[in-house]
Amino acid sequence: MKNVIITIIGTVLVVVGLIFATRTGILGDKVTTGSVSNTAVSPANLDIPEKFFDFGTISMAKGEVEHLFTVKNTGVSPINLEKLYTSCMCTVAYLKVGEYDRGPFGMPGHGIVPKVNKELLPNQTAEIKVVFDPAAHGPSGIGKIERVVYLENSAGAAEFGFKAEVTP
Repeated sequence: MKNVIITIIGTVLVVVGLIFATRTGILGDKVTTGSVSNTAVSPANLDIPEKFFDFGTISMAKGEVEHLFTVKNTGVSPINLEKLYTSCMCTVAYLKVGEYDRGPFGMPGHGIVPKVNKELLPNQTAEIKVVFDPAAHGPSGIGKIERVVYLENSAGAAEFGFKAEVTP
């Protein structure tokens, strides 16, 4: 009986330690969902002029819709773009920085979400094409939707997204 109690306590301590390590970034896969301020004064500053887009009413039958977001390094130091991912499997994102053109980047847990690890130099602009498939959820996907795209980077973390009214 004593060995069972010690095993349970040990297991609980290991699980709590892993949760703590993940939340504090010790394991290197920290997920942050804050926004990068466009007014912050720092050596590295990521500017996203348009943080939200409204597709309006879109038809499931007409297929995918897409929108292009831009991000710019307005600071004096390079910014490392680390991860790009989406909030739902119905949405993917593509990243273009100069000749670097990669994607799709999707939702964690629904396929591979590779690390980006691309440097954005001062005054350089990146384009992020977001593609939404209104038919991905079938008939249950009809109605108002909102989706988010996350860009983890060395200047912080950024969120931008879109909404739509999906019709059959």
